[in-house]
Amino acid sequence: MKNIYIFLIAAFVFFSCQKKQSTTNDSLDTLINNKDINGIKAKRETVLKSYDSVAAILGKIETALNDLNPDKKLPLVTVLKTQQTNFEHFVDLQGDVATKENIVIFPEFSGLLSKVYVKEGQHVKKGQILAKIDDGGLANQLAQVEVQANLAKTTYERQKRLWDQKIGSEIQFLQAKTNYEAQSNAVNQLKKQLDKTEVTAPFSGIIDDVISEQGQIVAPGQNQLFRIVNLSNMYVKADVPENYLPSIKKGASVKIALPSIGKNIKGKIRQVSNIINPNNRTFSIEISVPNKDQTIKPNLIANLEILDYHKENALLIPSDIIQENAQGEKFVYVVNPTKENEATVVKTLIQTGLSYKNNIEVVSGLLPNTTIVKDGAITLRDGLTVKISK
Repeated sequence: MKNIYIFLIAAFVFFSCQKKQSTTNDSLDTLINNKDINGIKAKRETVLKSYDSVAAILGKIETALNDLNPDKKLPLVTVLKTQQTNFEHFVDLQGDVATKENIVIFPEFSGLLSKVYVKEGQHVKKGQILAKIDDGGLANQLAQVEVQANLAKTTYERQKRLWDQKIGSEIQFLQAKTNYEAQSNAVNQLKKQLDKTEVTAPFSGIIDDVISEQGQIVAPGQNQLFRIVNLSNMYVKADVPENYLPSIKKGASVKIALPSIGKNIKGKIRQVSNIINPNNRTFSIEISVPNKDQTIKPNLIANLEILDYHKENALLIPSDIIQENAQGEKFVYVVNPTKENEATVVKTLIQTGLSYKNNIEVVSGLLPNTTIVKDGAITLRDGLTVKISK
């Protein structure tokens, strides 16, 4: 029905113009024939005003037709409502699994490796004997020195009793005492040397590798005997860029992913270095790693997510819907509905904070429950009418 009314209005305007044009032509010819300059100028003004009026009417008709046209093309967009939620920002780093108790055992005595008491993969306790090095007659020397030490002790004790009774000379007493002390020191030194012929475990752990075989000649600082590892006290070590120093603290929560074994665990930073490495401008951190099932091994690669920022009721939006103008200002389009499935968009400047995993915190410029354009914003302009996709 509305289309019919518009058609009738357009037809009326057309025929009115035609009638006026015919009358105008008749009177204009008369003015021209009479060479009436003032009349011709007045006629021109009248015609121009008539054209302006017709143009205004046609503009309204075009607008009405555009509004009523079911096939009109409006930019199609999708929208979302801003919401407040808890926001956690993490620093993504890579580290290595390590243990404080992972060492190679060297011999402290030169000689033939006469006995090896352990094998690879064997659990051992602290102080357990792992191997025996031939002492080369050192035990016999110790036995002889012990006999001499016992004799020196007996002599000293007798001389002391006599000296206490003021019997004998002082020099005899001092000689007996000196001889006894010298023999005792010799015994202690030989015992220490003899103890080095037994290789013991410095801590409880697993024999990861038996490096030297039984029957091999070994010497201090030259031959490796065993590698022993304790997998109970594991940790992850990582280097952190110095710009994170204010935000990464001891006790911070860390998500640890070990892709090689498909394991994800949570931990806390137990140590933060107090020194910045001048070579790469980083500081080191350590995160304790539980390893009850002994599946975590030293030197595994660990992917870390370290919590360095947390805020409750933060306003988050997808980072890919934010645009930037020539001045570097960030903005989004706020949607103001005008009718069903249609709205106008308003260009709105915003201030943003940290971003994580395609979401970014809006610090200012937007309120909760504000409808903004999600998809299709790249071709929009301020005040444009859009169609909202359901």
